[in-house]
Amino acid sequence: MAKEVVAYFSMEIGLDQEIPTYSGGLGVLAGDTIRSAAAMRVPLVAVTLLHRKGYFRQELDEQGRQVERPVSWDVGSHLVETKARVPLTIEGRTVYVRAWKYVVGHAASFGVPVYFLDTDLPENSDWDRTLTHYLYGGDARYRLCQEAVLGIAGVRILRALGHHHVIRYHMNEGHAALLTLELLADRMRQQGKSRPDDEDIEAVRKLCVFTTHTPVPAGHDKFDLGMVQQVFGAHEAIQHPELYSHEGVLNMTFLALNLSHYINGVAKSHKEVSRHMFAQYTIDSITNGVDVAMWASPPFQELFNQYIPGWREDNFSLRYALSIPRGDIWRAHNEAKRRLIDRVNEQTGASMSYDTFTLGFARRATAYKRADLIFRDPSRLRQIAAKAGPLQIVFAGKAHPHDEEGKQLIMRIFRAKEELKDAIRIAYLPNYEIELAKLMVAGVDVWLNTPIPPLEASGTSGMKAAVNGVPSLSILDGWWIEGCIEGKTGWAIGCPALDGTVPNNPDADAASLYDKLEKVVMPLFYKRRKEFLEIMAHAIALNGSFFNTQRMVLQYVQKAYFL
Repeated sequence: MAKEVVAYFSMEIGLDQEIPTYSGGLGVLAGDTIRSAAAMRVPLVAVTLLHRKGYFRQELDEQGRQVERPVSWDVGSHLVETKARVPLTIEGRTVYVRAWKYVVGHAASFGVPVYFLDTDLPENSDWDRTLTHYLYGGDARYRLCQEAVLGIAGVRILRALGHHHVIRYHMNEGHAALLTLELLADRMRQQGKSRPDDEDIEAVRKLCVFTTHTPVPAGHDKFDLGMVQQVFGAHEAIQHPELYSHEGVLNMTFLALNLSHYINGVAKSHKEVSRHMFAQYTIDSITNGVDVAMWASPPFQELFNQYIPGWREDNFSLRYALSIPRGDIWRAHNEAKRRLIDRVNEQTGASMSYDTFTLGFARRATAYKRADLIFRDPSRLRQIAAKAGPLQIVFAGKAHPHDEEGKQLIMRIFRAKEELKDAIRIAYLPNYEIELAKLMVAGVDVWLNTPIPPLEASGTSGMKAAVNGVPSLSILDGWWIEGCIEGKTGWAIGCPALDGTVPNNPDADAASLYDKLEKVVMPLFYKRRKEFLEIMAHAIALNGSFFNTQRMVLQYVQKAYFL
């Protein structure tokens, strides 16, 4: 009997820095999810695209101007080509799609196969061969064709590879939503129907699970119906625009919402935001997590091995971190910090100190994340460094190639670095990737996050920091609303309004950030180290033990996969 599996579809999956098929949080979350599924022996297969040109390698000049360089990598040295080939009709042309395989876990005992879809075949036209080259590249037509490769060809490739008993199709964001139309068309073909009925739609809905990550309407993929007809007019389900048309366009989020039996946001607060955006749908929440074994730094892995045997198999056992001697936590942290500071000094010449209080901020460089909020009042920041103690800040993050505002944000940080160089050491590390992220989340003393609420759907970087005993200083948004116990796991910036929302007031947020640094966080670090160490221990025990992908995958199994 063929094994029943869950098929996990994601436009990007970050498994290894040497396989650059991801841009950031969404892809890294997918990689963490797959690793935990493999470790927990959840019968999962994953489908993504083979981005031969990667995302991009970021270079920064002395003024902070970003230059994007192509990423080259040897596909054959990391992935194994399968024999499967499936056809996909695009604009009347037959485009052939193949799959490359990568196994997460141990194939001999239990592994999760990840299939990377690729159109770079000699039988395809020159333009069609590039369809899977660039992650989030090209114009709307290119993106629509890409998403058809992922959703439509993805379903077909699974069957060609022998996965005939897929019990759930999990769409990690709306990019894969065309898989619902392929499932519907397949049912129509089997039953000889020219039009689907309510029974067909409900049958597809029972197969599909949708996780939305985007809390703003502008972040959802939309395509002109004329373009849809031009590109995929031959597809059986495309003949019925009532299935996918919303306000006169193909809206990938609404397509996924309409044809999924289980829908979730990625934090409790994101569930509420999503319910306001999509009031006619029942939306649950499963808060994101991180793969603890992946993100615990070597010094903390050794520490956990010594004091919490079995922590890899049972992440919840990290609650016993409260029993680890605080001196040992401090020694592990100092080793992780030395590794980061050495990297910073070697790469930037910033002359940072091991003993100086260090803030870290690293995520995609885009306006709503407000990486430069801490520089809103440079004179106040200068006073804090003079009064509360020395301060140094490490930044990293790429701006999307078309996000000019994000690129300007990086340049503003570089200008602040120059303006404050006599008082505060500041470094911006280029080309933020997995290995650099590992150094940063473990090596700073406090993790900073300052998004405009409620635009942070979840966020996971602070979770990675918590695994390493690094507390967060963050706006109450996304996961931090759940993870913040003031003065125990970290500190909140700003105050919620009476209705529970967090107002967007950058002046007030900056003032709150400065007050917390000057009056609470830095005095704890420099003058009340024992109390600071208690917060580090609680960050591991309370947040590290819960905000992990073991717990997250278990919730998907219980709520969405095996009902």
